[in-house]
Amino acid sequence: MKKAIIIHGWEGNPNNCWFPWLKKELMKNDFEVIIPKMPNSDEPEINSWVGFLKEKTGKVDGETYFIGHSIGCQAIMRYLETLPEKTKIGGVVFVAGFFNLPFLKTEEEKEIAKPWLNIKINTDKIKMLTENIVAIFSDNDLDVPMSDSNLFKERLNAKIIVEHDKGHFSDDADVKELPAALNEILKMGE
Repeated sequence: MKKAIIIHGWEGNPNNCWFPWLKKELMKNDFEVIIPKMPNSDEPEINSWVGFLKEKTGKVDGETYFIGHSIGCQAIMRYLETLPEKTKIGGVVFVAGFFNLPFLKTEEEKEIAKPWLNIKINTDKIKMLTENIVAIFSDNDLDVPMSDSNLFKERLNAKIIVEHDKGHFSDDADVKELPAALNEILKMGE
């Protein structure tokens, strides 16, 4: 059975944004869907998030798909780089993923983000796990620079989709549905 794991972002939870909608739509298409409540989402930490993701994900294979939002994309990448080299997954959709966060305002935010931004990710290993990588950005995201779309393309050979006026794809932007993410996962699962 196809399995989708949706990972929320910083200060997020399984019930916000477009996650409940995507879960419902994927279940209609015979996916098992897991949206774990990530630990301490107010102050996300790499090791605890990756460890928690390992625990919640279980066995992965060519029918396993990951969808991440914001720092959830980082968590997915950091989890994927821990998998054995011969592993194959179905694909990944990154929504408002980042390698840079130049717009952080407070020192606390900068301190929390520092390891996520400074500890290198083995993108070459991630590319070996799947050819199906999509990164979705918004043309008016106040958290993630549009230039990061180029980094996802260069580092992960990601297909880039730019949505209009979706902000950070969050509750603040009132994004309750995300058809682009659904369509990409369904295409990967064909």
